[in-house]
Amino acid sequence: MKYVIQKNDASPAYLQLYRQIRDDIIKEIYPYNSKLPSKRVVAAEAGVSTITSEHAYALLCEEGYIEARERSGYFVIFRTDDGFMASSGEKSPHLPFVTRHTGPAPEFPFSVMAKTMRSVINDFDAAIFDRSPNSGCTELREAIRLYLARSRGIIAETEQIIIGSGSEYLYGLIVELLGRTRVYALESPSYKKIEQVYLASDVQYKKLPLGSDGIESSALWECNADILHISPYRSFPSGVTASASKRHEYLRWAAQKNRYIVEDDFESEFTISKKPEETLFSHTTDDNVIYMNTFSKTISPSLRIGYMVLPRHLSPVFQQKLGFYSCTVPTFMQYVLAELITNGDFERHINRVRRKKRKELP
Repeated sequence: MKYVIQKNDASPAYLQLYRQIRDDIIKEIYPYNSKLPSKRVVAAEAGVSTITSEHAYALLCEEGYIEARERSGYFVIFRTDDGFMASSGEKSPHLPFVTRHTGPAPEFPFSVMAKTMRSVINDFDAAIFDRSPNSGCTELREAIRLYLARSRGIIAETEQIIIGSGSEYLYGLIVELLGRTRVYALESPSYKKIEQVYLASDVQYKKLPLGSDGIESSALWECNADILHISPYRSFPSGVTASASKRHEYLRWAAQKNRYIVEDDFESEFTISKKPEETLFSHTTDDNVIYMNTFSKTISPSLRIGYMVLPRHLSPVFQQKLGFYSCTVPTFMQYVLAELITNGDFERHINRVRRKKRKELP
């Protein structure tokens, strides 16, 4: 298999190589348990150094596409049919949790926040007292759109982004949008407030047990849910991370019977990986994933600012059904956050934290 590094692609060579090999694994050009070419062979074919191919293989190992076997090489552990056997009644093994311990949230520099607040007051003057558009200020939604495109591989229009005061508020909007007659499913254990919101909204919900790499396949395929609410990067409080195979299983589940996935991307910015974590939103071809995130961990929980990215076809539906709801985040703080993202201070903070975490690794 010949891999080509594009000179006009701004991505580093190891990321280009990673994506090409990953796509070949997903397409089963390299099927489950097959051996990949050696790092030297791949490097020679792509015209890159062995170090570059080694970085690409390391990323594939991190995300659960392949594994290194001592003195044998690299083998594919991703399976496109994961979950289908379990739907016949076979129980998935409930293994010990695999966790990503991240510790307390690093503090955002107060001096940077204070400087940005003063700058916004000077630049926007009395406009900080203006009422925000119901979906959120255009400046913040556009800043988030560009940030997601360059850092998460999420391509969306500004109209698909909705700003709200934290995840709990957005959970409630999702229930209003998708309907109270639907059956919702969530990870067990999961963030307590998810269940509390669904309980308060008087909707039927199912709790699906987590295994070592995500929701157990038998529970997923046997439930009668319409909406699956998950945190694939790091489920709280268990710390379980969904493997590459499990993420694709979630997408196959959602592709049936007009189902949706609510992807809560909790804490993913602080990954120690050399590349952004993959999102289900960026991988779906069915326009059926609602992506959610907040700035509670990355900046401060006191901000109470979260956002969701709707599937393209649900954006006009949201405006028709719920567009009358006023935005619950003050205009001033939206301008401040938009400036932090636009001027690069937000991403510089993220990168500082990620570099520090890598240095702390044993």
